[in-house]
Amino acid sequence: MNEERYILFDQYLEGELSAIEKESFEKQLNSDTEFAASFEAFKAVNFQLEQKFGIEAERNTFKENLSRIAAKPKKIKRSKLRTLQPWYYSVAASVAILIGAWVFMQNSKPIFTDYNQYENAYFTERGDVNANMKLAQDAFNAKNYKEAIQQFEIILKEKPSPEIELYFGISLLETNKLKEAEAVFTKLQSGTSIYKDKATWNLALLKLKQKEYDACERLLKTIPNDYEDYDKVKELLDKLD
Repeated sequence: MNEERYILFDQYLEGELSAIEKESFEKQLNSDTEFAASFEAFKAVNFQLEQKFGIEAERNTFKENLSRIAAKPKKIKRSKLRTLQPWYYSVAASVAILIGAWVFMQNSKPIFTDYNQYENAYFTERGDVNANMKLAQDAFNAKNYKEAIQQFEIILKEKPSPEIELYFGISLLETNKLKEAEAVFTKLQSGTSIYKDKATWNLALLKLKQKEYDACERLLKTIPNDYEDYDKVKELLDKLD
């Protein structure tokens, strides 16, 4: 049962296992990836709740139930199983509270993938028939960002422009080349081109991707109300509050 596993996890963390039990527990951690993953999730729940929520009543109830069940003999006769079932349900309920709160906490912050939708590139439709432009455009629109980066680098050496730099920065962001992307967006943000606010928006998304929520919020607040996609800015700001 999962409840029995949670009891074991808590006993291990509290140092309540015997030397033999501890050795057996750690051996299973090293050999059973599913068991190890469950243990890490259990630790994460407790840590996150202590750090973020401080819901002591639920935590204490959970701990008390675990301690009381742990005090029972490990070998239970079939005839006595029914009398212990309420305690197991209580533990399950407490675990559900903890996990539910943890899931809520994880979902309470916006995530990068909710906002990384970009306009398609249309370089060649404006009369530029450069072969690399066409390759870069097609790669970017197909979300083949690694190929797009290669083409953008060629273009920027031959014919740099703020527009190409913006799409280059986005491609870097999408391939997790975050330092390089930040340098591109910061340069555009400090400039005077029409892509200044777009650069700030993407710089904010970069911070969101890194879960640097305060930095993301500060950047969003510098984007003017007349920005063409300000509704997204406002939405993200509201979620960060």
